[in-house]
Amino acid sequence: MEVTLLHYTPLLICSNAIRTCWQSFDKSDEGGDKDKELIDRVGNKFKHASTLEHLHYNFFIKGISRALLQELARHRMASLSVKSTRYTLKELKKEAEFTLSDLQRAKKYLVFTDTDIVNEMSIIALENLRKVLLSGISNDKAKYCLPESYKTELTWSTNARSLQNFISLRSSKSALWEIRELAYSIYKALPEDHKYLFKHCIA
Repeated sequence: MEVTLLHYTPLLICSNAIRTCWQSFDKSDEGGDKDKELIDRVGNKFKHASTLEHLHYNFFIKGISRALLQELARHRMASLSVKSTRYTLKELKKEAEFTLSDLQRAKKYLVFTDTDIVNEMSIIALENLRKVLLSGISNDKAKYCLPESYKTELTWSTNARSLQNFISLRSSKSALWEIRELAYSIYKALPEDHKYLFKHCIA
């Protein structure tokens, strides 16, 4: 998978929102160490986490499975714009037949696990989907044949409070292996001066 941070809110916006409550603008150091400590103290230590909602992050996420997408959709305080199967399944029509020996070629479309039989059944499902598309059935109906391992991509926007919750839950060893990898990749993609807000969330 690939995770790219496209845009984020400067820390000064959050510290300014916090200082609005106490009218302490004169103590700001324009997003420097004093403001960073204020955000951590109020947002994390004092548990006024609503102040963290002023920080927004926008990511481009590529090469995840639809199984992961389904789990990602459970994090409701976020916005998702996902690659459309209605308009993009036509790319599969141009492919030659997929066989069980086509592991590398199938990786263009599928996320593979560490279990051979699951990967083999995904390739068979991919080939079945290709056949359905070639038969002339519309993409809207053909997509019901999509395997959960089928790759997709999306733009994902969330705020810092929701992102803390996401990283806390999804970096856990009990989380789906793929979404755990995503949680770590998102953390790594964050701006260096923002990571301190999320470090305690990493399982």
